[in-house]
Amino acid sequence: MKVIDSIVAQAAGIASVRRDIHAHPELCFKEERTADIVAAKLTEWGIPIHRGMGTTGVVGIVKNGTSTRAVGLRADMDALPMQEFNTFAHTSTHAGKMHACGHDGHTAMLLAAAQHLATNRDFDGTVYLIFQPAEEGGGGAREMMADGLFEKFPMEAVFGMHNWPGSQVGKFAVSAGPVMASSNEFKIVIRGKGGHAALPHLGLDPVPVACQMVQAFQTIISRNKKPIDAGVVSVTMIHAGEATNVIPDSCELQGTVRTFTLEVLDLIEKRMQEIAEHTAAAFGLTCEFSFKRNYPPTINSAPEAEFARQVMAGIVGADNVLVQEPTMGAEDFSFMLLAKPGAYCFIANGDGSHREMGHGAGPCMLHNPSYDFNDDLIPLGATYWVQLAHAWLNKATP
Repeated sequence: MKVIDSIVAQAAGIASVRRDIHAHPELCFKEERTADIVAAKLTEWGIPIHRGMGTTGVVGIVKNGTSTRAVGLRADMDALPMQEFNTFAHTSTHAGKMHACGHDGHTAMLLAAAQHLATNRDFDGTVYLIFQPAEEGGGGAREMMADGLFEKFPMEAVFGMHNWPGSQVGKFAVSAGPVMASSNEFKIVIRGKGGHAALPHLGLDPVPVACQMVQAFQTIISRNKKPIDAGVVSVTMIHAGEATNVIPDSCELQGTVRTFTLEVLDLIEKRMQEIAEHTAAAFGLTCEFSFKRNYPPTINSAPEAEFARQVMAGIVGADNVLVQEPTMGAEDFSFMLLAKPGAYCFIANGDGSHREMGHGAGPCMLHNPSYDFNDDLIPLGATYWVQLAHAWLNKATP
C-alpha cells in the first residue's frame, strides 16, 4: 500500500478534527459548525473558499500553473437523526443526532487531501474541493448545483467516495454503470366508510383493501418487470384505526421504491397507481395515490470508473480493487453524475475492530447506532484523492 508520507505525518491531527465533528453532529442544511471548521482549515492552509452554496456548502479552490483543466472531489458533511449508542470520548454530544454514516470521515479524508495539495502544488490546473451538505435526504448536491456549482466552478469531471463497512481496510471498489439505486417514496390513502366492527356489512372497510394492495404490489416485481432488472417495493408503514371495535374511515400506506434505471421506475410507479386505484374501486372504495422521486440512480460513467480503478491499483494493487457490487441504498451524488462524467467509489472501513472501548456492542454498519468511522482510512482515502487529482490533470486533454 503506497500512501503519501506527508499525509501519514498529518493524519493524527486530521483524525482529531474528525472526532470533533463526530462529537458535534449536525443534520441536513444545519451544518454550520462543521462548515466553519472546514472553512477555517482551508483558509489556514491558504486555500481560497466559497461559502453558502446549497445553504451550508463549502468549496475550496486549489489552483496551480496556467492550465484550464479542472476536476472536482466531493465529500458530504451531514449527520443522521438517530441516537448514538457509543460511549467513547468522541461520542455525540447532541441527543438524537449521530454521524452513523461516516460523513465525518469523508470530510476528514478530503481535508487531509486539501492540506497536502495546498503545500505540494506539483500539478498544473485546478482541484475543486466540494464539501456538500444534506446528503441524508435533503438533496444537498442538487441544491449546490441549483446555486451554480458547475457554472461557477467549471470542472471536467467529479468524483465521490463512501466508506464501506465489512470489507478489509486497504481495499477499494469501483465499477461502471449503476452502483446505487434511485430513492423514491409513495403514500396511498384509502377512503372507506367507518362503522361498528360488529356490523361490517354497513361500512366499507379500508383495511382488507390495504392488505390486498400490499400483496399485489409484489407482483409488479415478480410478474411485470423483467427478472434481470432490479427493483424493490417496500411498504414500511400502515396506519389505520383508533379502537378495536371500530372500522376506520381510512387507511394509509407509505413506503419506498428502489431501482437502478428510470425505465423500471416508470413501470413500477405506473403499475402501483393502477393497482391501488383499481383495487380500491373493486371494493367500492376510493384512494389517493402520490409518488415522490427523491434521488435518481447513481450511475458511474465507464471511462471515469476505469480511470479511478487505475489510480486505486497504483496505491493498493489491482487485486485490492474490487468489483463494486451495486446496492439498493441511494446517494445524492447521483445528481452530480447526471451533469458531469465521474465515478462514485467505496473504500473499505473494516469490520469494526477499530472501535475503542465504549462502542455500543452492535455491528459497525452504516446507519447503526454503534457505528464509527475508521480513522486508519484517512491517509489512504486522502492519498487516493491526491493521486486521482494529479492523474486527471496530467492525462491527455479529452
